[in-house]
Amino acid sequence: MDDRSLAWLQIGRAAVAESVKRAVLEIFPDPVDALKADLSVLRHGNQRPYRRQALDSFVNRSGLQRDIDWLSMPARSVIGLTDPLFPRLLREIASPPAILYCEGEASFLSRPAIAVVGSRNPTPVGSESASRFAGVIGNHEATVVSGLALGIDSAAHRGALGTRGSTIAVCATGLDTVYPRCHRKLAREITDIGLMLSEFPPGVGVRRHHFPQRNRLISGLSLGTVVVEAGLGSGSLITAGFAADQGREVFAVPGSVNAPLSRGPHQLIRDGACLVETPAQVLESLSMLEVKEKSEQEPKILPAWCAEILGFIDFAPTPINQIARHSGLTMAKISAMLIRMEMKGLVKTCAGGYIRLR
Repeated sequence: MDDRSLAWLQIGRAAVAESVKRAVLEIFPDPVDALKADLSVLRHGNQRPYRRQALDSFVNRSGLQRDIDWLSMPARSVIGLTDPLFPRLLREIASPPAILYCEGEASFLSRPAIAVVGSRNPTPVGSESASRFAGVIGNHEATVVSGLALGIDSAAHRGALGTRGSTIAVCATGLDTVYPRCHRKLAREITDIGLMLSEFPPGVGVRRHHFPQRNRLISGLSLGTVVVEAGLGSGSLITAGFAADQGREVFAVPGSVNAPLSRGPHQLIRDGACLVETPAQVLESLSMLEVKEKSEQEPKILPAWCAEILGFIDFAPTPINQIARHSGLTMAKISAMLIRMEMKGLVKTCAGGYIRLR
């Protein structure tokens, strides 16, 4: 471990406010020098809030040893606010973190990124949309950023894994804790070919107030934030709010006017967010789509044989007997058509019947 990495770990464990760390680093950009800095040079109005003490004197030594042990493992790194590798967009936000703890491929922090967030309890259509948006975004060499939460977040991460852009998971805990625990396998996959990221040191567990803090990093790393399905109380609306405050684009995927999970995106659209129906529209808005690609991303005309029943299948679970009643076709014919439509990705079986995907 080099001196700079050790110094960043010490700054991360200093028991002073993040605003104090940022103020010290503004005067002493080198972390080794910052640790030796006399905090009495800092002023708050006409007052000096600190006596003649070095930043180093505030370091939690027991926590520091834990961080050193964590950093000794492969593929782990720390990046400080004044490091060249610190993401430029994140440095521009109102309260950037002094330290980023990384596990995986840190070079993704230098790539253009787009956040995809939404409900923890999405519909099958919402999950499919998040995965599809993330896959297309990733294939255009933009990194997909999300928060490793259940639902839309995990669908976005999985959709981007294996693409050229891959994915960054921003965590609300230290990186030695995976939350929710059911995403441990997903976290390992992201570590292998993407990046796990946190502003919290190892040993920090689940704390309610850390999730909004995490959300500002998701939007802060990204050129724009896409919201796919969200209730009016969803945390993804907090992320969208941060994005707007940070001067970033906010995109909302609309849904049925009768669906509770459409209320969040629809509220964002009323507040000025950009309505998007395809990932190409997101990329085009951010000037990341070439003219040739725009035509390739246009919706394909559906086969004529689909028209007989596709109009009778909703974006919510639709029973097969309801499809038969409205279409007037036999169950045998409908079943055969539904199998073909599912193979083409037009519909999907679910509890309660079939659901339309596009």
